[in-house]
Amino acid sequence: MRVSPKLTDLMNNQKWLGLGIWAILLVAYFAYSYTNNITPLQTVRQLIDLMSSSVAGPLIYLLLYLLRPLLFFSATLLTVAAGYLFGPVLGVLYTIVASNASSMVAYGIGRYFGEGLLRGAGGAALINRYAERMRSNSFEAVLTMRFLFLPYDLVSYLAGFLKINWKGFLAATVIGSIPGTISFVLFGAGIQGNFGEQLPTLSLPTLALGALMFVASLVLARFLRRREGR
Repeated sequence: MRVSPKLTDLMNNQKWLGLGIWAILLVAYFAYSYTNNITPLQTVRQLIDLMSSSVAGPLIYLLLYLLRPLLFFSATLLTVAAGYLFGPVLGVLYTIVASNASSMVAYGIGRYFGEGLLRGAGGAALINRYAERMRSNSFEAVLTMRFLFLPYDLVSYLAGFLKINWKGFLAATVIGSIPGTISFVLFGAGIQGNFGEQLPTLSLPTLALGALMFVASLVLARFLRRREGR
């Protein structure tokens, strides 16, 4: 089906408008952080205070996680915060729901803004070849990247940009994020005491279990890469 030039121009204008709004949002966020001299860790502390003082803490956490890809805010810091706030069980449960929802937000953004770019790129043979490879092995490709702890949002944006099947992407993200989610939530759950008010005490068994899950994820990624190579 051939798209009329006017419709193409309208879609391109909408993308530029969306990019403009996104850029304004990013500039406002970083300007606020710079003006108030707030680091990402201090931002997490403020968010922890907000969520711990409200009965709607889990809902606020979910909303923050959904908005996080738009601001390029660290998924790791929020995941660790979930362990500190909600404990190992609820922290893992809430983060699995929130992180997979946010990954689909980033995937949708990548797919929307990447629409038509590969078709129009005359010298993008290598990119197209790589895109076809990822599409044909979408589940294992995304699963390996999740196990390797590659930048969470970058993987999601890339998958959307390359138009990887969303079902394979979501399934691989759900499975591949579990070891990392458990690992970082356990790191947060291993921190005991009032955050920022005193030196926290650490639960060594909880931290050790988190480290074990981290290593297990890397081992799984190595196994999948060797299998793909064969």
